[in-house]
Amino acid sequence: MPNLLSALAFIAEQAQSNFVNKTQHSFEVQEKFLFKLLRAYQRTELGCQYGLKHIKNIEQFQKQIPVLPYSAYKPYVERIAAGEQNILTPDPVIYLNRTSGSTGKQKLIPITRRFQNILGWANLTSIGFLSQALRKQGKQFAPGLAINAITKPELTSGGIQYGSAGPGVLRMGTFFYKHLLVHSYDTFKPQDTLARSYIGLLFSLFNSPQSIGGNFPMVILQICNILEQYGENLISDLETGRIAPWLKLEPELRVRLEAQLSPAPIRAAKLQEILRSEGRLTPILAWPNLAFYATARGGTSDFYLERFPEYFGNIPGFGMVFATAEGTFGIYPDFNTDGSILAIETGFFEFIPSDQWGEEHPKTLLAQDVKPGEYYRILVTNYSGFYRYDIGDIFEVLGFYEQVPLLVFRYRRGGLLSSAMEKTTEYHATQVMQILQQKFNILLEDFCITLSENEFPARYLVNIELASDYHLQYPYAFIESFDNVLKEIHTYYDVKRKISIPPPCLRIMKSGSFDKIRQRQIKKGIPVYQLKFPHISEDRDFMAGLEFEKEIQLIA
Repeated sequence: MPNLLSALAFIAEQAQSNFVNKTQHSFEVQEKFLFKLLRAYQRTELGCQYGLKHIKNIEQFQKQIPVLPYSAYKPYVERIAAGEQNILTPDPVIYLNRTSGSTGKQKLIPITRRFQNILGWANLTSIGFLSQALRKQGKQFAPGLAINAITKPELTSGGIQYGSAGPGVLRMGTFFYKHLLVHSYDTFKPQDTLARSYIGLLFSLFNSPQSIGGNFPMVILQICNILEQYGENLISDLETGRIAPWLKLEPELRVRLEAQLSPAPIRAAKLQEILRSEGRLTPILAWPNLAFYATARGGTSDFYLERFPEYFGNIPGFGMVFATAEGTFGIYPDFNTDGSILAIETGFFEFIPSDQWGEEHPKTLLAQDVKPGEYYRILVTNYSGFYRYDIGDIFEVLGFYEQVPLLVFRYRRGGLLSSAMEKTTEYHATQVMQILQQKFNILLEDFCITLSENEFPARYLVNIELASDYHLQYPYAFIESFDNVLKEIHTYYDVKRKISIPPPCLRIMKSGSFDKIRQRQIKKGIPVYQLKFPHISEDRDFMAGLEFEKEIQLIA
């Protein structure tokens, strides 16, 4: 395995080096990508409708093909799902990525082998950046603990597999991913969420993972909580080489997993000593050689990342790639970096500046023309067969890597909170809560800002749940500070607050409230490892049925 990983790191660094060279020629790389795609797709049904073979330059491409949302592509995808060929892609569709639906309706994105290979090279490039970052610390790329699930794919009427992007990638790259894990690939297979997390931890405690990876920081925090809560059980299982009988495991899978375990009394004794002296197990205590964690950055992730030092100390974080079910948009170049390099080899990208967001046919900019500090909607044309597709995400440009912009996700278009058209974003809300946690020396388990009922304009309801062992000593000062800080960072809130928006109200929720909301979302069919929890919501029923310990109304 070490030789295989060394070879992988070498290939990855070659891919990274080639990518870096191409960042010096952004326009040429993007133009070449676009016209190679148009030539390959010109005889598809949609390619013929758009007249792709007649397009000679980028300006003509932008004039001839409109900016369209998913709803325009949905009828074509439904035909693909029914088994029709050459609709959006000339290559056979081997899988349909289903978006999570956490922030909107679920969508299906066609995946071909060619498209999957292109995205795979982006992943390889990110490993190259990671390998270089590790070498700067005197470390080599090594296997880690990954948090994910292998769910059985469903079949469309046309016999095409469909499901979440993560499990689909794992299934299509089984050999590759087996060598990146310290735990058995079978640990992804339990259907019960607790059992899956518990088994992944149990196998990892036998070894020493270099990293912990999960789609979102909240997922990693949940693993940290399970390690802490079930530390005694895990140590007992480690000592005996058996899996706790109370764990909900499929019988055949339990037999297969236990056959891969063996007693580890020495390791168990060492962990028991740590548990006795420290009072709990955390990743940094259980695995002192842990080098980094890998998870999403930007957007709502920043709020959860504030809790990571409690479990990881000063261990750095790595974003790997910024990817959605629709494709890969950015590649992270280093540890503790929020900005990802636009993935210029995975798609042709255009940027809609904020002054064009209300236009039916917006003017767009190319990658080299965007400006640092500005916010943009991003359009992608890639091998899924979608052209100038608006994914609905808002990015900020932080700067440039050679000629390629560095992007950070800020919020999702439409994910706004408005009492009087002030348009508060998740980024605003997260910024405020980060400031208030430091000011009042507290940690929040989670929060969500909603709007009051039967009032117009409505007041902001600031729903918070304190992390265990934390108490908010001055709740009135907290909601007063919330109001003031939001005014400082959000001009439109300040203006509307003065003339129309009523004073906000703080609700301190009972312990476990936000876990109940997450369970509600999971029951709706949102995969647990793709769950993106909203921190603002105009849904008046979002917090329905939950109890609060205290309500504090700010006086005007």
